[in-house]
Amino acid sequence: MPRKTSSSESPTVSPSLCHSSQLTTTSSSSPKGRGDSSSYTTSLKQVNPQLQALGELDFKRAFLVLCYIGRNQLEDVAYEDVIREFKYLPMVEVERKIWSALGRQCIPEEDRLKVFGCDTETVNTYHCHVHADGTYTFKVQSVCTRTHLQRVLGDDNVLMVRFSDNVAYNYESSVCWKIFKEGIWVGLRCYRFFVFKDGGKEEKKNNKNTSTVRCYFVRTESHAVSDLGKAYVLTGKNIHEARCIFMHAHTVSSIEKFMARLSLILSKTITLEIDLAYVDISTIEDIKCQNKDGSIARKDDGEPLIHTDGTGFVSEDIALRCPKGLYKGAQKNHETYLGNVDVDNHDSDLHIREPPLLMQVRLFFSGRAMKGTLLVNRKLPARTIQIRPSMIKVEQDYNILGIQSANSLEIVTTSNKPRKTNLSRFLIALLCYGGVPKDVFMNILTKSLEEAQSILSNRRAAFLVAMRYGEMDDYIVTQMISCGIPLDEPYVQHRLSVLMNEERKNLRSGKLPIEDSYHLMGAADPSGVLKNDEVCIILDEGQMSGKVLVYRHPGIHFGDIHILTAIYVEDMETYIGNAKYAILFPTKRHRSLADEMAGGDFDGDMFFVSRNPQLLRWFKPSEPWTQKVSQRISAKKKPSELSVDELEHELFQLFLTTRFNPRTAAGIAADSWLSFMDRLLVLGDDSCDEKICVKKKMLRLVDIYYDALDAPKLGSKMYGQCLVSRLMCLKRAQ
Repeated sequence: MPRKTSSSESPTVSPSLCHSSQLTTTSSSSPKGRGDSSSYTTSLKQVNPQLQALGELDFKRAFLVLCYIGRNQLEDVAYEDVIREFKYLPMVEVERKIWSALGRQCIPEEDRLKVFGCDTETVNTYHCHVHADGTYTFKVQSVCTRTHLQRVLGDDNVLMVRFSDNVAYNYESSVCWKIFKEGIWVGLRCYRFFVFKDGGKEEKKNNKNTSTVRCYFVRTESHAVSDLGKAYVLTGKNIHEARCIFMHAHTVSSIEKFMARLSLILSKTITLEIDLAYVDISTIEDIKCQNKDGSIARKDDGEPLIHTDGTGFVSEDIALRCPKGLYKGAQKNHETYLGNVDVDNHDSDLHIREPPLLMQVRLFFSGRAMKGTLLVNRKLPARTIQIRPSMIKVEQDYNILGIQSANSLEIVTTSNKPRKTNLSRFLIALLCYGGVPKDVFMNILTKSLEEAQSILSNRRAAFLVAMRYGEMDDYIVTQMISCGIPLDEPYVQHRLSVLMNEERKNLRSGKLPIEDSYHLMGAADPSGVLKNDEVCIILDEGQMSGKVLVYRHPGIHFGDIHILTAIYVEDMETYIGNAKYAILFPTKRHRSLADEMAGGDFDGDMFFVSRNPQLLRWFKPSEPWTQKVSQRISAKKKPSELSVDELEHELFQLFLTTRFNPRTAAGIAADSWLSFMDRLLVLGDDSCDEKICVKKKMLRLVDIYYDALDAPKLGSKMYGQCLVSRLMCLKRAQ
């Protein structure tokens, strides 16, 4: 574990409500985040009366006050008596009263909360925006999903922090480093840096004008009266000890991997209500790939190739506890949640339905962190989970004593009934290269545009589009159409116009709807029956048979699309019963089929599966991609070799680098590849030399692209090298 430093001195910070790092009063606070309340009485006497009054409110009310005063100082806009009045109001009236007393004078109307969750079903997420001058503004949002971090610490003890784009960060006395050292004071509560995650495209889609990097601070101490005497899991712990509650991340090999693994606690999940102390969690070996002579197949760097990367097994009784239709921690089909049914009651309702075939999980147990998929296996004894070494991302540190681990089985997504499936720009380009005529896609586009135009007048088309984009409005338009409300009703027309524009936008980006195609979660064949290029595909009607085209996003290599044979496996039901919706791959090859598709695995990857006759008729597959050994820059010290303070410094430096120096190598490589593909597709047979030259450049871009995608989780510093290689390719192409 990280070495402890000998220094016990702590800088003084202030629980001031000026929303600024310019703190004026002092209270004892440790940079290691110790929740020491010994100086509570002294500190409370030093703060202003308004702050003391705020500390008497429960956190929801206090935070709403902070939201509605904007960047003003509390003592400048409110008297302590006014603040104390909020303490006795019914929760349903709190927002209106605080808005009337403070918000109306301090912030614009558009910043007023539309929904303020005050019931137990609503999840409130608390946000802090750090401005360039070091001042803060706060916001609260109501959502329907939680993370493991929120469940263990409590929603109000987790603060999502966003730093302004022009905030100073690149020197030790900057705003960012000052906040790192002193924490963020929310009233009389102090929050300190804990973990961050780059949300990527998904986060950018939700917040187009902000950074995709999400940073989380957690409460380490409080001097508020409302918190006095309440038990808190982080009391008496520094930040390193707090992280060890979730996992022993310091056992990994690099700082980059430390944060990549710790960010598993930020996945949106539900907790399966089961006592893991009574579950047999065992480790089974990964199935290794074999050459024709029976020897173990290996990568160029000597690492064995495996068929079962990221997938294990779970007994049926545990799988039955999981709700079906789960996607990123939320149920999409409103099926009943059976998480609290007694597993010992074998006559209960658990047996009236089938379990999900696959569950994408995060398993935290005794300091270890595991991720991947669990395939239901009816042959396992009750209360059994079998994981593989490829699923274990963080190992246990047996030197850690006295810290109770937050053991939990978290479910991210289940194998669900596939919705209408779309193509993508990359997939269309690869299909065209493989021989599919362009007219096939033009016909799809023409038909889709006609359908999009008809949704304002055609009831069936309107219903289908409303279903497709139902998550945008919580299926309100779908319900209105189902109830017989005319399409010319003003609100319905307005919403349908919005959906029509969304449909056109998707078509413009290459998302063409394709029939007889599905997105399915993948796993390894549990029966061992499937041969070289055979797969088992389970849909509504059971196992399907025949030729299928299989691809994994975001593949851009010519060989990332495979033509495989789906077969019926008679023994499969003895393993999975009637569970549905997955594609199972063979374990009798020299290389995993998933690995041949853009370096995929089975930790939750989704595969595009098509039996569309036009695609199967014309497409001719190419040789699959083979990973090249990338040059690695020598690693720094391992996290376990750093002191606690050094580790905290390195982790925050990594956050600042990720936040303010975004990595664009993957995006540039992908866009360049698409440009070269456009050129390649228009070259005639008389341009053989140029075709060869273009393909060579594209293959180099493929390697750069895949290296850039893997670099964050591998702890690699390939970003700069990727960009240099990319520029060299462009220079030679001119």
